[in-house]
Amino acid sequence: MEYFLQQLINGLTLGSIYGLIAIGYTMVYGIIGMINFAHGDIFMVGSFIALATFLALVALGISALPLILFITLLVSMLFTSAWGWTVERLAYRPLRGSFRLAPLITAIGMSIVLQNFVQITQGARVKPLPPQIQGGVTLMEGVTENGTIAVQLSYMQMIIIATTLALMIGFSLLISKTSLGRSQRACEQDQKMAALLGVNVDRTISLTFVMGAALAAVAGFMFLLLYGVIDFYIGFLAGVKAFTAAVLGGIGSLPGAMLGGLLIGLIEVFWSGYFSVEYKDVAAFSILVIVLIFMPSGLLGKPEVEKV
Repeated sequence: MEYFLQQLINGLTLGSIYGLIAIGYTMVYGIIGMINFAHGDIFMVGSFIALATFLALVALGISALPLILFITLLVSMLFTSAWGWTVERLAYRPLRGSFRLAPLITAIGMSIVLQNFVQITQGARVKPLPPQIQGGVTLMEGVTENGTIAVQLSYMQMIIIATTLALMIGFSLLISKTSLGRSQRACEQDQKMAALLGVNVDRTISLTFVMGAALAAVAGFMFLLLYGVIDFYIGFLAGVKAFTAAVLGGIGSLPGAMLGGLLIGLIEVFWSGYFSVEYKDVAAFSILVIVLIFMPSGLLGKPEVEKV
């Protein structure tokens, strides 16, 4: 029981990071119907910006850790959002009215460009960061055949889960209660009609990319603090998992993206803990296939209505 609870905590932590990245996929798809395959690499760029900012602040002699982390998060979100806006403006907007494969090919190309740009500028070796937030709370202890096992919830895991929950609530309120959210929902339904009614479609789409990139920056920052090591390839792996989460939960649904992220994280961790870690990805994708066979629109996605 104790081992199960520990794996549950670990899975929710990993799934929270996947969920934040998945929201970026589902927001973009919900409005313009395009899969932004470069989004995982935006997450990677955010983690590198966070690392560079953290090291720069330490080099400047700032010693207050909460202040360093707060500034690092803000800088990472700011510059990563700028990257997201630039990618949309240069790579996607000119192709918005073209055939559907053109943006898809461009998204894959942008992913490769970002990966190689970071590899050339930062090097191919992994970049470590010593643990900054240590300690935690022991929830319970138990005795097993192999000795005593303790269920621990680290402070870092608390921060990740609480931050993810707060951002999820905040973005849900933003989309349902604000003028920007109404504009996004209008563009999702019909961009031409939204434009006729006074909605600035280009601005709305750009802000959607900016918001998704900001969430990816938060995920990248938390990934850096949790695992303490990053490289130029983490964006591809995390991006594929987050995209899988978005499809599993229902592409176009924010709660679905978060649910899918949590499920993918739990599947990976439980499979690694109870079976073979080499097949954790096989397990996650197999469950995705099974779900989509019986629920083609995902767990919380809306079924597509055929146009007559």
